[in-house]
Amino acid sequence: MSQLWRDQLQVFFAPERVNLVRSSRGYKPQNIANISAGCDRQPDRKHWEAPLQQLATMLDSAEKTEMTITISNHFIRYAALPPQDEITTPDELVAYANFRMREIYAERVNDWILSVSAWNPSSGAICAAISRDLLTQLQELAERHRIKLKGIVPYLVSAFDQWHKIFDDQRTCFVLVETGRFCIALLADNIWHGIRNQRILNKVEDELLAALDQEAIFSGHKEAVEEVRLFAPEHPGLSLPDNCGWKLVPVQNSEIPAPAYFPSVTTAGDSEANSCAV
Repeated sequence: MSQLWRDQLQVFFAPERVNLVRSSRGYKPQNIANISAGCDRQPDRKHWEAPLQQLATMLDSAEKTEMTITISNHFIRYAALPPQDEITTPDELVAYANFRMREIYAERVNDWILSVSAWNPSSGAICAAISRDLLTQLQELAERHRIKLKGIVPYLVSAFDQWHKIFDDQRTCFVLVETGRFCIALLADNIWHGIRNQRILNKVEDELLAALDQEAIFSGHKEAVEEVRLFAPEHPGLSLPDNCGWKLVPVQNSEIPAPAYFPSVTTAGDSEANSCAV
């Protein structure tokens, strides 16, 4: 089968669920399957093992397709890479990214694979890390099912790319909220100034407000009312108190909708797809 005509699989991979959309490829691509399944995590197992097992079930009839996996921020660690004019080669960039990640995460970096976004010495980049074991398991899963693995994309990066055209080039605070975790990305003049990837332990509104206030202190900049570009599909009623100094502005709209494989409140509790394959 020509790769030009291979069906495409788009997967969202999270600790508590796996979403999969299969679409035909050709002159008129169409979605031909859209399934979602919950995962029951076992306390004595790694938190990616349950979704990996669920994804394997979904792929039973998916040979000779191409797959892109969007990875939940639960499985990703980030670092902003500030501009450095003296970094001009790939080896220097790798060393710089490794140094920045070790500053934040210390020896845990030894078990991770690092990836850096497009680098510009005058605007910097971001670095994302994933467990070496998880990456290996996903690659082996695709190989067993005779699937071409096109890419593995961090959720924050995928969501940012979806809506970045509507962001303010001078200053943007982008917040991505998913089940059990939120990310805050701060950019100014197209430079990544910071990324916070935080687990939610209590009420999301309280923890998000506290984190935004902390980030404003760290950055040294805060307008009287600061706009926050928000994507929180699993928290449709998320709001912050009036007069708190932050205004949540949803990014999703009819002109730029969320991709079908992204999580949503409508997929919560969906169990019909637990035995489905594509």
